[in-house]
Amino acid sequence: MESILSNLPQTLVVLGLVLLVIEVLVLGFSTFVLFFIGIGTIATGLLMAIGLIPETWLDSLLATAILSTVVALVSWKPMKRMQNKVKSKSVNNDMIGHQFVLTEELPLGRTITHRYSGIDWQTRAEEQLAAGTEVRIISMEVGLLTVQRVG
Repeated sequence: MESILSNLPQTLVVLGLVLLVIEVLVLGFSTFVLFFIGIGTIATGLLMAIGLIPETWLDSLLATAILSTVVALVSWKPMKRMQNKVKSKSVNNDMIGHQFVLTEELPLGRTITHRYSGIDWQTRAEEQLAAGTEVRIISMEVGLLTVQRVG
């Protein structure tokens, strides 16, 4: 404990780096909370090392809280925007191209249920299809198959 108190600036920098590593590697940069506290802790350690903040636990806690809050307020919206940028890409799997025969009529703009691989899928088409029509899966979303007539 004595070595931590005598090397408080270095301890704070190391603690801040550990918090950043946990946020990025373990949590996948999903909460930002440890990121803000980590930046505040590193900044506090650096300010203590150059002598702008006294090297006491109380001052370090207060400075970390203030700096973390400032970092959070300044960077919350840009970081949230960055996190929400998700590229949507189509996944090709074994179901695309699978062919089957419709057991009931599939009206345009409506869905019917088709059981495949033990799961009930909602099925839709871009044209009206009669019962008995052979169709192929052309795309899929969660719980929804889009089919088209074969041939």
